[in-house]
This record gives sequence, C-alpha cells and structure tokens, in this order.
Amino acid sequence: MTVAWAAVLAVGAVPAGASGAEAPAAPGAPGAAPGVATPPAAGSPAAPVGPGSAPGAAAPPAPPAPPFDVPAPSRRTGATTARVVSATFARRRLSSAAQGWRVGTQTSWSRQPLVLLVLDGAVRDGREWLKVLLPVRPNGSAGWIPRDRAVLARTPWWVDVRTRTRRVTVYRQGRRVRSFRAVVGARRTPTPHVLAAIYERNRQPDPRAFIGPWALALTSLSNVLEDYGGGPGRIAIHGRGPESLSDHLGTARSHGCVRINDAHVAWLARRLPRGTPVDVRR
Repeated sequence: MTVAWAAVLAVGAVPAGASGAEAPAAPGAPGAAPGVATPPAAGSPAAPVGPGSAPGAAAPPAPPAPPFDVPAPSRRTGATTARVVSATFARRRLSSAAQGWRVGTQTSWSRQPLVLLVLDGAVRDGREWLKVLLPVRPNGSAGWIPRDRAVLARTPWWVDVRTRTRRVTVYRQGRRVRSFRAVVGARRTPTPHVLAAIYERNRQPDPRAFIGPWALALTSLSNVLEDYGGGPGRIAIHGRGPESLSDHLGTARSHGCVRINDAHVAWLARRLPRGTPVDVRR
C-alpha cells in the first residue's frame, strides 16, 4: 500500500581566519652595539621581516577560506541532513535559477518540519549551496538550495531495502544493527529502486488498521500509481495490521510500500530521524 500525499513540497559562509605572528628581528652579531642589527654575512639568508619591521611593509595575506565540502551519503559514515528553516527555491542547476521547485519548511501531508537528505555542497559567487534530495517526481530529483536557508545535522543511520531477497537491513556507522523480512511491491506495482530518504514519521491513530502503528513515508513515489487514496502514491515503510497479514513476509504483494512487522517498524520509528537515507535496490 502507498501513503497518500497532498501536493506541496530548506544553512552561512565560514569566515576565513587569518593570523600571523610577527617575525623576530635578526639578532646582532657578537660585539655589535645594543639595539643595532648587524647585516647578514654574504651568502647567508636574509632575516625575516615582520609586519612592522619596515615602513610600508605589507602584512602577510590571509590564508584562503577552506572549501565548502559536504560528504556524500554512505553506509559507512552516515549522511548530512538539512532542516529547511526558511522557504526557498531549489534550483535544478546550480548555475541557473530558471528552473526548479519551491521548497517550504513543512512536509505536505502531516506538516512536520521538512528535513532533506544532502547529497553535495558547493560555493558559487561567494555563496554556499546544498544539493538536496527532493520528495517529488521523478524519483531521485535533486535541487540546490542556499545553505543559509537550512540547519545541518548528521545521522549515523542507513537503511538498505532489497526487493529480491525482500529484506530491510539497518546500519549505524557501517555496522549492521538489525535485519527484517518484508513484503515488497508486486510485479505490477513494484517498489521503486532508488536512493530515497525518510520524509515523514507518522504514528497511526489506529495501530490495528491495515498499515499498523507507524508509517515512515519516503521521498520516493510509485512509478505506476499516479493517484492513490487522494495523493500521488508516496512509498512508505509501514507495519502490518490484521487485514494485511495474509500477505506473508518474504513475498511481493504490496502496492509498492515496504511492509514489516509492527514491532520492527516501531523500532525504526523510535531511532531513525527524517532525512535518513533508504537505499532501495534489487
């Protein structure tokens, strides 16, 4: 089953530190008058000159600012997330604002704070930018937002979903923590194979309903169901209420969502923050 979704789809420059100790004056040669510097002998290196050693001497240049670098998401080290704190525009291309998406500060379904997975970082025209994974079609869409429109954080978690073996495996800083059997998308409504991220964490009002106690909506959407239950067919990892227990774990019977046992989805919901990467492959 997919989770319905209403349509709507977010941090400052690092100052360059400059410091330099004034170089000491060259010591005088033995026998020289106090306070009088003796010229260096022929062939010896000249004494360093401090900023105030000679009239008109220029101060040493400040070291360049370090490049703005965001590590790519990885199973071994985790990922960077960006909580959007000010509405902005995500550029399709960093070099142009002609095309892109409007990005708000809340998710579209349950109005939670919008936290996006960061894929890359760059500096353009003196401003820092973040490449973020967007919860829109086509799956895998990414856009560039200004860094000053979001607050960055790190997550050590990573989730693998394998549709061939029908398993969900959870990693923390590269170490496997848990692994669950799952129900994945049926042949006609497959679970999309794409790098996604947790978009919303929705506790269900009736834990005995079809999708169980929790639904962890992802940034990915069904490639088959354009409209489902009033929304665009958002993929989720969710539980298994009594009505869905006839679809046994280890089968491919869903509309694209990933179903796991209720206790397992509750375990995930207690630990995984929004923006956690979910890598879905065969």
